[in-house]
Amino acid sequence: MSVDQQAGWTPRALARGAVATVDLDALRHNLRVVGERVGTDVMAVVKADAYGHGLVECARAAQEAGATWLGVALPTEAVRLREAGVTGRVLTWLEVPGSPFDDCVARDIDVTVSAPWALDSVLAAARRLGVTARVQLKLDSGLSRNGSTMADWPALVAAARAAEVDGALAVTGIWTHFACADEPDHPSVRRQLDQFDEALGLADVAGLRPEVRHAANSAAALAIPAARYDLVRIGIAMYGLSPGPEVGTGTELGLRPVMSLRARLASVKRVPSGSGVSYGHLYSTAHETTLGVVPVGYADGIPRNASNLGPLLAAGTERTVAGRVCMDQVVVDLGDDDAVVGDEVVIFGSEGPSADVWASVCGTIGYEIVTRIGPRVPREHLGVSEQ
Repeated sequence: MSVDQQAGWTPRALARGAVATVDLDALRHNLRVVGERVGTDVMAVVKADAYGHGLVECARAAQEAGATWLGVALPTEAVRLREAGVTGRVLTWLEVPGSPFDDCVARDIDVTVSAPWALDSVLAAARRLGVTARVQLKLDSGLSRNGSTMADWPALVAAARAAEVDGALAVTGIWTHFACADEPDHPSVRRQLDQFDEALGLADVAGLRPEVRHAANSAAALAIPAARYDLVRIGIAMYGLSPGPEVGTGTELGLRPVMSLRARLASVKRVPSGSGVSYGHLYSTAHETTLGVVPVGYADGIPRNASNLGPLLAAGTERTVAGRVCMDQVVVDLGDDDAVVGDEVVIFGSEGPSADVWASVCGTIGYEIVTRIGPRVPREHLGVSEQ
């Protein structure tokens, strides 16, 4: 393997002129760091194509690092894991009428139930297949998204317990999700914990004995010990990014960035002073200079509002995008530094600016920066296990 290929520049990436390398050793490191800190079992959250990092590859690496559960939003994501041969416990939590309940039940996928219609759908699938379905009950403790309200909770718990006694299903977990875990001292955190504890008490009285109770995402797992229960759900921290400034930076938390987004210059040319650059001429050259074209744009996930703001490492120096971010490309002002077509530019990653820095200048969060990198950018996974 060539040096370029070891760095992710495979023939496919070279043909595209851009690559997102995914360091699975960094992912394993991050998961172990978090696991040692929290002292509970860990669910690795690999929804949304593992936050843009590659669903199957990241799921396998997470299991190798000790994750006892995998978590996805969509049932189709869970089914895809099974079709790829991924075994072990998998939880899905965002179903709609018409979701593949039969496929989930048949493949031993734990399905979240938040309302009677979902419970009925799982039970119908279990009866058609003649097996016992595994479900987890979700409480809306204050986020006001999916999950049963406290008013509806006793009826949902009673119905689930009746089906469990009947042998149609097993309630394997009870869980909830925080609204403000990235602000650990927010008053809603304590209110949600109290409501979750009340819901657990009601479930216990009804006779439910779940394997796991869980409430914590990355932020809560790292910053709110009372939220750890039996299991924590680790998403963004597994990918080496901070779950929020009040929790700490990735470096402070001992995390390593997993994704690096890089490209190769597609054009290098000298232009005179006063040259307008890109659409709208939001940038003009202050003197004679060298401009480079980087072949990634908003169709690849580069935020358009990073125009004149997005940081890049090019020709050995950190710079910003010059002018408007286009659909397929951005321009960078290289000054008088030496550069040639094909030179590497780091958009974000373990070298150069981080995805969190991109998030800061774009007024968003690191989650969005990595998950929005589009399919036109090849993913090359480093550190794939040979097993």
